[in-house]
Formats: sequence, structure tokens, C-alpha cells
Amino acid sequence: MPFVRAADAVVHELHGVRFVSYANSGLGSTELCAWRGEIPAGVEGPAHTISREEVFLLLSGSLRLSLDGEARMLSPGDVAVAPAGTLLGVANPTAEPATMWVTTSLGLEAELADGSRISPPWVQ
Repeated sequence: MPFVRAADAVVHELHGVRFVSYANSGLGSTELCAWRGEIPAGVEGPAHTISREEVFLLLSGSLRLSLDGEARMLSPGDVAVAPAGTLLGVANPTAEPATMWVTTSLGLEAELADGSRISPPWVQ
């Protein structure tokens, strides 16, 4: 399906973050997946190591993104590229919600600090 209407996006919730999936294999993509992440004020997700490259574009608000321990505050329009194997952390230390657009390739997995692996449904 080359077109996905907003009403057809699939919503997932994990670690206090809302993931609104617009492109994945279930929506017709054969290589990439993309979603909007909605991060409420004060939320910090668990650090995790990613198996595939991810590209982050901040749409609104401010976020602190940490790549292998190097943290930066992102403002709307800022982009970060996290190579495969990066230890990634995302936090919204502000009083306002933030949204970002994320793109990666299908099949991404994340390894948490305890060694457990997750394969989020929005990247399948």
C-alpha cells in the first residue's frame, strides 16, 4: 500500500511513549519502517543498544538524545543519526510533550541493559 492515511496508522505504547506507525511490513513497506514518537513531559526511556541504524527528526518540543553516552538536546528540525550498535537513550526532561519522526530498516531489535532483547511490532 503506497499511501497510508493517518487513520490507518497503528498505535503502540511502550515505556510511557506512544509509537504511531506509518510504514512497516504490515502497511506494505518491504525495506523501511517509520513512525512518530510522542514523548510526554518528564519521560525517560530505558537505554538500549540498537541493531540497525536509526534516523531521528524532532518535530516539536525538546528531547535529550544520548548516543553512546554523548547527550544533546534536540530542537524542532534537528536530526540525529544513530548507527547500528549504538547505545541509545531518549528523554524528555522538559515540562512540554515532544514528538519525533523515526526511520529505520525493517527488523530492528533493541537490547536492554539486562541483556533482554525486544523486537518492537512497529519495526516488523
